[in-house]
Amino acid sequence: MRLTIIGGGISGLSLAHSLKKRLAPENPIKEILLLEADSRAGGKVRTEKADGFLCEWSVNGFLDNRPQIMELSKELALSPLKSSDAARRRYVYSGGKLRQLPESPGAFLASDVLSPLGKLRIMMEPFIPRKTDPGESLASFARRRLGKEAYETLINPMASGIFAGDPENMNVTSCFPRVKTIENKYGSLIKGMIKLAKEAKKSGKGPVGAGPGGTLTSYYEGMEQLIVALKVYLSDNIRLGAKALSIESTGKGFLIYLQGGDKIETDLAVLACPAYEASHILKDLDKELSSTAADIPYPAVSVVSLGFRAEKIPGSTDLFGFLVPGIEGRKILGTLYDSSIFPNRAPRDFVLLRVMTGGARASALAMKDDDALIDIARSELKDILKITAEPDFHRVFRHEKAIPQYTLDHHEKLAGMDSALTRHPGLYITGNAYRGVSLPDCVENSEKLARKIITDRGGSA
Repeated sequence: MRLTIIGGGISGLSLAHSLKKRLAPENPIKEILLLEADSRAGGKVRTEKADGFLCEWSVNGFLDNRPQIMELSKELALSPLKSSDAARRRYVYSGGKLRQLPESPGAFLASDVLSPLGKLRIMMEPFIPRKTDPGESLASFARRRLGKEAYETLINPMASGIFAGDPENMNVTSCFPRVKTIENKYGSLIKGMIKLAKEAKKSGKGPVGAGPGGTLTSYYEGMEQLIVALKVYLSDNIRLGAKALSIESTGKGFLIYLQGGDKIETDLAVLACPAYEASHILKDLDKELSSTAADIPYPAVSVVSLGFRAEKIPGSTDLFGFLVPGIEGRKILGTLYDSSIFPNRAPRDFVLLRVMTGGARASALAMKDDDALIDIARSELKDILKITAEPDFHRVFRHEKAIPQYTLDHHEKLAGMDSALTRHPGLYITGNAYRGVSLPDCVENSEKLARKIITDRGGSA
């Protein structure tokens, strides 16, 4: 039985890896083929080295709190690299100045990140009644439970940092399922975290919180190390430059039509490409499924990497970076100090900054030309960080369709897609457009899907 995966990003690669390691006489899948339209695999996970700087096109790391990504690294003989202690020093630009985010309840009370009234409103959270609404927005949830000030200062920039999204149109359950689970179970985020902390202490587990937790992790040579290792493992299973145009059912399997006229016959098919690509491929097979996939938006995001001699940057460079709330009216989403977070990101005595622009807040801004984006980044850093010097290095990475957005009706879209897929046995869809945008989400979902595909065919996962 042949299985063909369309899409060679982290979802497709990790799925192929999960299936290949399970190839055995007792399992029905005997052949795995991965089709990637580009001349390279990895999707947006790409590392560029130039002039001694190591720049990430998109994601610069992952949280190590999910066992699947750590196990995958181990199986590929990779050595994950934890971020430095500087990565704990995170800031938000609020009220015209950088304010350090507190790392503990005591530090929160002493910090200036919120006003006394804002802090008091958060302390009232345990008395706010729970609400059951699968379509509630992140903005509504945050204002309801934590107050307007906490939403505008803390939650809004966090949403931009993770999703590049608009909290008013982000489904809180789809984007942050853990916080809704805590509210539903305990009636309060604060009450829930206290109880979970007590349970963790008894069991010997680490600290817990409403957020994802974990330590930011990467690899010494950058995130593309993971892609390279997967390509080596799957070398006989990958076909690059193979763009799928459409798919049709043959009754016993599927026929995939490729650009250039080639056709691939397969028993099982998995679409692991972005939702907008899946929509094109599915248009002749299932118009409803195609339309739903097309309805998942992807705003544009640009990353401007700037390298400076350390002496040119006023103040400390020993920090993670900062995010900018939308209410501040700035032209950037935030800035990361990549060379402080991980080693080997910049030459000695240099600092590498990564400035993010665009997202749902200002998608068109991200599509400006390189010079304009560099000018925007420099102007913003001049105002916020007082950096007046010319950068010694620069690179611009533009993503016209960056991060998929889990909008208010995202749960309805998923239900509709799941229902539509029952009409096409042997067809599966996965990727970061559906049940988790992070790299660990993709790897975990690939592992789950690999087991499902095998058991669906009567095998042992």
